[in-house]
Amino acid sequence: MNTFALFTNTQKPSAMYWAEKAAELLKELNVNCCADDEVVDAFNPTTAEYVERIPIEDFGKFADVVISFGGDGTMLAAAQQLIDRDIPLMGVNVGKLGFLAEFSTTELKEAITALINGDYRVVDRTVLETTIDNKKIYALNEFVIDKYHSTGMITVRASVDDFLIADYRADGLILTTPTGSTAYSLSSGGPIIAPSAAVLCITPISPHTLTLRPLVIPDSLEVTFEVLSLNNGAMLLADGQIRHSISNGEKLVVKRSDNVLKLVKHKDTTYFDLLRAKLLWSADATETNR
Repeated sequence: MNTFALFTNTQKPSAMYWAEKAAELLKELNVNCCADDEVVDAFNPTTAEYVERIPIEDFGKFADVVISFGGDGTMLAAAQQLIDRDIPLMGVNVGKLGFLAEFSTTELKEAITALINGDYRVVDRTVLETTIDNKKIYALNEFVIDKYHSTGMITVRASVDDFLIADYRADGLILTTPTGSTAYSLSSGGPIIAPSAAVLCITPISPHTLTLRPLVIPDSLEVTFEVLSLNNGAMLLADGQIRHSISNGEKLVVKRSDNVLKLVKHKDTTYFDLLRAKLLWSADATETNR
């Protein structure tokens, strides 16, 4: 890889600090580096002079990889910019959990060197898509249909390939990819799904009927949601990044996109290593409390 693009949460001083450190490292390693104007303007003049100014929407034309600095929210924001572009994304975590942004700041130089030397792997992650007002909307983690301007519940009818699943009366409804299964869906009682599984999961948020449980379906199916509430409609959220109001009676068709997101991963670790490290999967409470 010869050109690195830097994507960062400019509202987080720690993220900006590590993005600038990365630019300095890339300069030392004589590797090309680019970022958008807002990021470059925040760097010290010496570093800024080295970094090429490229708009985020053009990263795919000039860079070989994008490095995100922040937490998982920053990764999702970067993903929204890159889903329809064939460029891998690596996340450096400067937040708390960092499940998507799995690289730590302490290994920044090692990670960048590994990228330059080709000592890494890239995995493809499933992406969801829907169309509203003739515009395609994508999600790496999940689409959420949430209540809008209401303290009450909403009713959402869910169908797959025109076959009715159920009318969900709940605070909301989540359609998650395997990547998003460790995010909002997990906190709502959904299962953890291995990224390679060709499935999606419909997870109700605080359902009124206890028998409505998370449902795993093949990702080859098209899912149709229809808001049946009599209140103020609902809101569609894509990865918590994009919001769009949904009217009562409006139908929303969601399917697996032909696009995928490419994520840079450690060469010698697995998804299950990540579960153990980030979620303390199978951790022994007697050991962690010592």
